[in-house]
Amino acid sequence: MSNTYKDILYEVGENAVRITINRPEVFNAFRAQTVEELILAFRAADEEKSVNAVIFSGAGDKAFCTGGDQKVHLSEDGLYGPRGLVGLPIEELHSAIRDCRKVVIARVQGFAIGGGNVFATICDLTIASEKAQFGQVGPKVGSVDPGYGTAYLSRIVGEKKAREIWFLCRRYKAQEALAMGLVNKVVPHDDLDIECELWAAEINALSPTAIAIAKRSFNADSESIRGLSFLGIAAVKGYYQSEESKEGVRAFNEKRKPDFKKYAG
Repeated sequence: MSNTYKDILYEVGENAVRITINRPEVFNAFRAQTVEELILAFRAADEEKSVNAVIFSGAGDKAFCTGGDQKVHLSEDGLYGPRGLVGLPIEELHSAIRDCRKVVIARVQGFAIGGGNVFATICDLTIASEKAQFGQVGPKVGSVDPGYGTAYLSRIVGEKKAREIWFLCRRYKAQEALAMGLVNKVVPHDDLDIECELWAAEINALSPTAIAIAKRSFNADSESIRGLSFLGIAAVKGYYQSEESKEGVRAFNEKRKPDFKKYAG
């Protein structure tokens, strides 16, 4: 099945389906095609009967995922492509991860920044290398991820910490992420794959129906955030088409500080 994808890898292992963003040359940033392929992959994993878990990762040693590819974002209309509210169906991908009946484990070996941090938040479990770093950069680059990126994050780390993450755009080391509840376990870098496999093996020995019911029960409590996410991303579409947002994207690509002050209303 991996041969049908260009931006990702898909493999069914003994204990888990492995879904990997395969764009290490851009720190596993996603473009529209990446998102479309990930949606298909998570839907395929949902139907895989031999395992109870998905290990979601990024290729290479530097990054899990660093969010949207800002070079692609540098378009005249401010959108990523032709489909979805912001030019890529990110809201559908978030839903696909949550709707997948498998336990989705985020394997974070490096940077989980921006949209990558949102992925790590949405996944059922997150196991991180001691080298991992987490954080948000949206307000730095003219972007924001409302819904799961904000409201659901606050459920995970608490309201005050979630606001700090978004309003200061700092990076947090793996142990800090563990302390705030953003990750489940931190392990030595070389032990990350072994640890993910151990967790997947434990999960794979359990009842798939019980796992699916438990996951849907957990999700039901925060299901309203799906609606908030769709509304928020619809608002972001208009923001992406503004000169203020475009200034952030241009500044990122030109490797300079953005001048947002002139857009203050």
